[in-house]
Amino acid sequence: MSLIQLSRVVRDDATDLISANCSSQDHHLPWVTSFTDQAGFDVWFARCLTGPNIGLIARVQATGEVVGVINISEIVGGAFHSAYLAYYGMAKFSGKGLMTDAVRSAVTYAFGELGLHRLEANIQPNNHASIALVRRLGFQKEGFSPRYLRINGEWQDHERWAVLADVFKADR
Repeated sequence: MSLIQLSRVVRDDATDLISANCSSQDHHLPWVTSFTDQAGFDVWFARCLTGPNIGLIARVQATGEVVGVINISEIVGGAFHSAYLAYYGMAKFSGKGLMTDAVRSAVTYAFGELGLHRLEANIQPNNHASIALVRRLGFQKEGFSPRYLRINGEWQDHERWAVLADVFKADR
């Protein structure tokens, strides 16, 4: 039984997400710059309203506390049926396995409800916790992309990890 409740982000999540992000900035850096004010939330939320991006919020089922954020982005159908997966967890829950549960639920959602065939997660090589998380879920390393994403004003190298719907096992 999952300890996590995963849902699409709604405007009412703003206060909780901003607070959780503010409390976790040191934990997030240098891997991701998360929003810490209403304007930042509004920009992120607007991307999740329409188009090829879905923002998900993971909460502890019993308390409603924010465990993390998962983004399924650049969703493409047609012959591709693929998307990118990105996520970050909150410091308070680090090392407790809750983000693994949350990302597992998001991947299940992507392959089930969205009908995707493939998900790709791009992770900085020194982000050992995120690499361990995708490995636990059956993602395979597909390659290396030099200077792939600009984070905090610097181009960062990333490893490409992916999983296919017919390979993913939700019970991992």
